[in-house]
Amino acid sequence: MAEPRIGVIGIPGKWSTEVLADAIEQRTGHRLVIDMGQVSCRLRDNRLLFDGHDLCALDGLVVKKISAEYSPNTLDRLELLRVAEQAGVRVFSGAANMLRLIDRLSCTVTLRNAGIPMPDTVVTEDIDAAMAAVYDFRSAVFKPLFSTKARGMCVLDAAQPEASLRTAIETFRQHNPMMYIQRKVELPGHDLGMVFLAGSYLGTYARVPQGDAWNTTIHSGGRYQAYTPSEALIDLAHRAQAPFGMDFTTVDVAETASGPIVFEVSAFGGFRGALEGAGIDAAGAYADHVLSQLKP
Repeated sequence: MAEPRIGVIGIPGKWSTEVLADAIEQRTGHRLVIDMGQVSCRLRDNRLLFDGHDLCALDGLVVKKISAEYSPNTLDRLELLRVAEQAGVRVFSGAANMLRLIDRLSCTVTLRNAGIPMPDTVVTEDIDAAMAAVYDFRSAVFKPLFSTKARGMCVLDAAQPEASLRTAIETFRQHNPMMYIQRKVELPGHDLGMVFLAGSYLGTYARVPQGDAWNTTIHSGGRYQAYTPSEALIDLAHRAQAPFGMDFTTVDVAETASGPIVFEVSAFGGFRGALEGAGIDAAGAYADHVLSQLKP
């Protein structure tokens, strides 16, 4: 029986995309890395075309990265994958599942509706309400609804002059009409990435900030290290990822003085953190899972 034909959607040349393509090629003998920016959808005959390939003729599509940076256009790319699903192609983790995680607000509402503890958050389009949130939180992180690795985020402080604070909020709002504002959380020197495959816990890595960076992302100079969480933390992360039904994901968790909180659940998960921080071959484990779902 022929091995399944599986395409990897990601950023050609990027480590996480290529290591997943390597893992799938090792197991199937087939390699196809797909840049969604070069995909065309032909609805006349329901075909999804990339570089001479009809993606609707594949057995599976694994999404490692849908775009280099998140934006509303990212949602459009995921919508195109629904055409492949309608044709019978299994998409990992499912287009609708990923759609709910790309938009930070959608992820937050789902987590809060599930009773998951999160940082105090205000979401508003109103400048005065945003000002009030900063004064309430004392220090607040303004986050775009579509972003990764803390890009586009800024920290505003109640101690700054009122006029400059209002100007900063107005500037943020120009690019982010719906403002997502969170209380800035004091971290214990790290936060955690907790890795799940098809709902099963694989392991945890810590992200440690470098210098005076306010966030722990590798984009801002952070580094990965090993971490062993408590059973209570594992249970919290398990409950956080459960509503999304992801094939592979990472839950971002922080331990605070008032208890653990969840920042978000990732649409795609972190391979490098899993490998360097927790010693987990996430790409290999994910490839094995995909094959187990596609083979009879």
